[in-house]
Amino acid sequence: MEKDVTQFTETQNAPADPAQEYFTDPTAAVDRLQDLYDAAVAHLTAGFNAVMQGNRPETRLRACYPEIRLVTTSFAKADSRLSFGHVAQPGTYVATITRPDLFRNYLIQQLGLLIENHGVPIAIGPSQTPIPVHFALANRPGVLVPQEGVLDFPLRDVFDVPDLATTNDDIVNGVLTEYPDGSRPLAPFTAQRVDYSLARLSHYTATDAGHFQNHVLFTNYQFYVDEFEAYARKVLGDPASGYSSFVAPGNAEITTPDGDLVVLPKMPQMPTYHLKRPDGQGITLVNIGVGPSNAKTATDHIAVLRPHAWLMVGHCAGLRNSQSLGDFVLAHAYLREDHVLDDDLPIWVPIPALAEIQIALERAVEHVTQLQGYELKRIMRTGTVATIDNRNWELRDQSGPVQRLSQSRAVALDMESATIAANGFRFRVPYGTLLCVSDKPLHGELKLPGMATDFYRSQVARHLLIGIHAMEQLRDMPVERIHSRKLRSFEETAFL
Repeated sequence: MEKDVTQFTETQNAPADPAQEYFTDPTAAVDRLQDLYDAAVAHLTAGFNAVMQGNRPETRLRACYPEIRLVTTSFAKADSRLSFGHVAQPGTYVATITRPDLFRNYLIQQLGLLIENHGVPIAIGPSQTPIPVHFALANRPGVLVPQEGVLDFPLRDVFDVPDLATTNDDIVNGVLTEYPDGSRPLAPFTAQRVDYSLARLSHYTATDAGHFQNHVLFTNYQFYVDEFEAYARKVLGDPASGYSSFVAPGNAEITTPDGDLVVLPKMPQMPTYHLKRPDGQGITLVNIGVGPSNAKTATDHIAVLRPHAWLMVGHCAGLRNSQSLGDFVLAHAYLREDHVLDDDLPIWVPIPALAEIQIALERAVEHVTQLQGYELKRIMRTGTVATIDNRNWELRDQSGPVQRLSQSRAVALDMESATIAANGFRFRVPYGTLLCVSDKPLHGELKLPGMATDFYRSQVARHLLIGIHAMEQLRDMPVERIHSRKLRSFEETAFL
């Protein structure tokens, strides 16, 4: 379909409203989304630059996100094996879109499934949702939006700013299933919610969202980062590995084993590293530090990138006398006492183990340790992992916590795993946990500096390698298999 690039004049305070266009080719539809988005951002950028030079306009400067609109009148029967790519009933379904360049492959896949499953064209046009000027300028080098009070007039008098009415998790939380006009959400996040998280990701991780890969590892110790870089340098020297570069905080990137990485003078709150493949199917490692708050923050924002899977590979307290330091724990269930998600995901909601993830992790442990079957039980336990929000829980009266841990049949305790799993469940991102026992506080083996150093040196490399190997197994699976139907509720968005 021929593209109709929007034109502007010097007196316009909003892009001309182009007509809605219909597409049966998902690639052409995404091209049109890109044209509309680029035109809107260019308009806001030009207006912002003019205002910064003292040319305040008499009227408001506004541009809106592009949108996708699907209208179907049929109860089409889609492939029941698929958990996404179709809508459940006739109606109008809408999604606002940002950064089509970043989400190009994802959008082509999702639109292609919709067109195939419902046999109707997709409508592409401008939405009624304004693009906040902060988000429009986020990827413009050297352009900063001043804080309120710096200018001699309120910024919001001229430009749109972020609006909490459209920057929330109402869709994924199941609160919003229908808009006031009767249309329904097509995607799990609105464009403003996505833009908000893209900005937060850059702040917390010090890497651009475009570097994130489809498989994400979370850890709670710097030692894993050191081993990840060593592994990355090794595979960059092997052309058959498929990995093309390694990115560190500050967007420092190397493509060869001996490349120099410029270390930031001050690290971000959650330093993030990316072992990249050209198709985006590489591995990202996020050092979330300690605590459920960081775990929630990281997953809240990474979720908008729609990763294929995320796994927690960190350290934990072993709760059974039969465990030894260095043993592994494969979580099959979670005792949630982290409290950071109670308002979004009630505590009574079960967080199921996902078969594809569990199998990949167990096979990875077998591969790295060369132990199988009954012998694997010597070094790995499966069971419930308890996650709490008090790092010094050992200092409190033990009768209550220990009784609950025993009643839950917990085998390990940490401060992040249940949060990451629960947010994976909430955001429909496949999740899993493999922990390594670093102390046994109930049995007198506390984590002390000397013990920790020896332990870390001998165990971290093996543990990280297991996580990487599990992700490489998942990479080889079709995305339709990984994204399980057990993560989908009664009324789901068509987009993954």
